[in-house]
Amino acid sequence: MFTKTQPTSHIESQRHIFFSRPYTGALLVENSTSDARDHCANERTFLSWLRLSMYLAVVSLAIIISFHFRDQPTNLEKRMSLPLGIIFWVLSLTCLANGFANYSRTVMKYARKAALVQSGWKTQVVFTVVGTVILGSCILFLSTDPQQ
Repeated sequence: MFTKTQPTSHIESQRHIFFSRPYTGALLVENSTSDARDHCANERTFLSWLRLSMYLAVVSLAIIISFHFRDQPTNLEKRMSLPLGIIFWVLSLTCLANGFANYSRTVMKYARKAALVQSGWKTQVVFTVVGTVILGSCILFLSTDPQQ
């Protein structure tokens, strides 16, 4: 006969909520005031980071597989496709890591009743880098002469 023992300490006192038992069970946090809304907002934010990561990965693969404007790619397009694709792939992985780190950090703070919904400097840096790379890629695409 298997009996489940009750934990001796509250979830707030545990070190990391993702490593507490049961590992595959739902994360249960007491719902007081606006906690349910905040948890849903945190999940939506993570899903937005995941969506951005997937978009960047698709752009990366599209650039690597077929980066040319005419029937045959020029020498410049051949030289630029792999580095530009790698840049977008790294940005994709960075967005995914940043989104998961933000999600897990916020859930852990919710469990300790210490979370504030805010945008940190890491998020601003990632968005600035992604925006700069996209703008630079657009300038590169517009400045490439397709007549050559």
